[in-house]
Amino acid sequence: MKLALKVLEKELNLFELHFKDAVKSRVALLDRIMEYIVKRKGKQLRPMFVLLSAKLGGEVNNTSYRAASLVELLHTATLVHDDVVDEANQRRGFFSINALWKNKIAVLVGDYLLSKGLLLSLNNKDFKVLQILSTAVKEMSEGELLQIEKSRNLNLKEDVYYEIIKGKTASLLASSCAAGASSTFNDYDMIEKMRLFGEKTGMAFQIKDDLFDYGNSNIGKPTGNDIKEKKLTLPIIYTLNNCNKETRKKIIYIIKNKNKEKEKVNYVIEQVKIHKGIEYATEKMNLFRDEALSILYSFPESETRNALEELVRYTTDREF
Repeated sequence: MKLALKVLEKELNLFELHFKDAVKSRVALLDRIMEYIVKRKGKQLRPMFVLLSAKLGGEVNNTSYRAASLVELLHTATLVHDDVVDEANQRRGFFSINALWKNKIAVLVGDYLLSKGLLLSLNNKDFKVLQILSTAVKEMSEGELLQIEKSRNLNLKEDVYYEIIKGKTASLLASSCAAGASSTFNDYDMIEKMRLFGEKTGMAFQIKDDLFDYGNSNIGKPTGNDIKEKKLTLPIIYTLNNCNKETRKKIIYIIKNKNKEKEKVNYVIEQVKIHKGIEYATEKMNLFRDEALSILYSFPESETRNALEELVRYTTDREF
């Protein structure tokens, strides 16, 4: 992400100030928690997509910075709530909010972040940005709930999987690009083009996340976490659709009843590898990446476009 960081050096420094101001509170406890959140922030991939999408259409402005702050507030709120739901004690190598302050406070903090984001847009009359990102929140919730519903019977088709990840992951990245573009482009078609670009990138991003369950250079070995959580991801879906009935029955039984047993989970992972589920998922991931790049290449070449291309390639080439 070297080029993206170079192109956005000034803008990211200004974004930091905007974001810190956006999370301020009159409650001392909230301020302490907000300070903790700001200090342990991640790569800020989504705000970078917002700012680069804006830069593609013109000069980054206050609306662009508020859009980036809103995206980061919404994303952080979902992570805080996810940690409560998943009973996770760590996030990005740090203690999660619920681990330090318990579930009730964590849920309220997530609600606070969500409301601050919405008010940030409302108070500044950024109605277009607000509409774009409110739609993302709705789609993220629908995607997560659809995944829960479908995981109960473990009868998931590939098109349903795409519908799930389009909602739970790709929608926020799509809205990030659309919100950024809406702050500098006046043409609706251009904004929609950037939204679709973000959606394709987000699809590739989630498939890459799903592939991490089968091992990477950092982990060194498969984790099997999705199997333990009864999540049907693309490598398993492909395997279930391409193995014999006996193997399919055994895999489904393990995911339903033996998903905590390491030996059984390893059997499922081995079957995914045998039936080339990882290769298939990688092929689909690269297809979404290439579709995103094809949209991006319709814009004139520039340092900003090159930086966006770098971010797209990072989503599929990253090792964690």
